Amino acid sequence: MTAPITQDVLTLPRKLPVSDKTNIIGLTRDQLRAALIAAGTPEKQAKMRLGQLWQWVYHWGVRDFALMTNLAKDYRALLADHFTIELPEVVTRQISEDGTRKYLVRIAGGHEVEVVYIPETDRGTLCISSQVGCTLTCSFCHTGTQKLVRNLTAGEIVGQVMLARDDLGEWPVQGAPKVEVRLISNIVLMGMGEPLYNFDNVRDAMKVVMDNEGIALGRRRITLSTSGVVPEIARTATEIGCLLAVSFHATTDEVRDQLVPINKRWNIATLLEALKAYPGLSNSERITFEYVMLEGVNDTKEDAHRLVKLLEGIPAKVNLIPFNEWPGAPYKRSSGNRIHAFADIIYHAGYASPIRTPRGEDIMAACGQLKSATERARKSKAAIAAEAGL
Repeated sequence: MTAPITQDVLTLPRKLPVSDKTNIIGLTRDQLRAALIAAGTPEKQAKMRLGQLWQWVYHWGVRDFALMTNLAKDYRALLADHFTIELPEVVTRQISEDGTRKYLVRIAGGHEVEVVYIPETDRGTLCISSQVGCTLTCSFCHTGTQKLVRNLTAGEIVGQVMLARDDLGEWPVQGAPKVEVRLISNIVLMGMGEPLYNFDNVRDAMKVVMDNEGIALGRRRITLSTSGVVPEIARTATEIGCLLAVSFHATTDEVRDQLVPINKRWNIATLLEALKAYPGLSNSERITFEYVMLEGVNDTKEDAHRLVKLLEGIPAKVNLIPFNEWPGAPYKRSSGNRIHAFADIIYHAGYASPIRTPRGEDIMAACGQLKSATERARKSKAAIAAEAGL
């Protein structure tokens, strides 16, 4: 199944920029090698040139061919004639009181997505987007109230990681001592969109991010979150190899149909069957079940016991997420007592059940709140026009 592309009717028609130059960002090694040969690189030199260029762009973060000093001047000129090194544009950056950073990022065609960096004592997690908007309409998720516009390219996905490294000053400095601590130590594909509806671009982007001669984040530092696109789940293990998280959120099909409508296509039993068969599953590479706590909807002790029963046979942990309320949200956050009682049942059944601390709520950067500020503004203007009879 492919995601339907919904026209963004609330904005002016957008034309993608036309360029005769190829953007290097997001090309896999094989794609870049082929592009270098097509541009005039002798085939015998292609492997060496690829390695040099890859290190300049992805290890050192260099964007100007003229600065790539181990390449001959005429070869640098050839590269500049055929290629560009371009990232999405950071439109705004907000910093929360807790240090969380949210970036509004503009991509080709003028669309916007949001990226969030969450610093913690033992890690720094970057939450990146895979689509403009989302097609899943999960009722508790603010992003789900925004229509899907298009998939992001591999370059636009890799570009989110690179622009965050720019902002954090994380690129190594030539000649300086090696810094062992990574500010961006983990990546989660939990931003806008359903990653498995954009599988090929997500896979290619993660290959670039995981490459040891560049950004070099290990596969176990990357977690892909899906709402349950069952046909693509096994491919995630074999073609990407990252860790898997599932937006679960309910213990009966009746409730999950409402919270996560994709459940109507692939119900809980079908999803769990695919998860039990997930290649490489082990206690060291458990599946994370994300469970947003909604008052009076999915937070009873009976729900907790049902969840334990459903998890039988799956190496798993359960991330309990206090609902991050947004203006007009149809749900309320479960009480602290209810959340802790739920967590205790899961924990005593032998599963880790951490309660996620809401981060960046003051800048609408918390889980389920991502939706670009400009999109909110457009919607409000449209609502005003409708009320005025325009």
